[in-house]
Amino acid sequence: MNTVVNLLIALVALLHVYFLVLEMFLWDKPFGLKTFRLTQEFATASKALAANQGLYNGFLAAGLAWGICLGTTGLSIKIFFLACVIVAGIFGALTASRKILFIQALPAALALALLLAFR
Repeated sequence: MNTVVNLLIALVALLHVYFLVLEMFLWDKPFGLKTFRLTQEFATASKALAANQGLYNGFLAAGLAWGICLGTTGLSIKIFFLACVIVAGIFGALTASRKILFIQALPAALALALLLAFR
């Protein structure tokens, strides 16, 4: 079961790498504009803010990867970074878009629940 939990945590990490790429590199490109339903003007004006947000998503991914690499000794790191993802997802759902709750927070909550159940 530990492998399944780590795979789910890795999926959460990969999602955050994807968010990093979207926000840092594709924000004002056609794919980013379509994904976030932005106008070119807004995307251009907010590009630096989006890149900063993407960087934070990268840190979340790095922390989760670090926890996985540490194996059983990385339990507290996995818990911490999954909790950070959940909090960020809830905040995003409350302030930006409700779908963030399902795209970001729900997978992390499932991973955290399984991690705690099968540690």
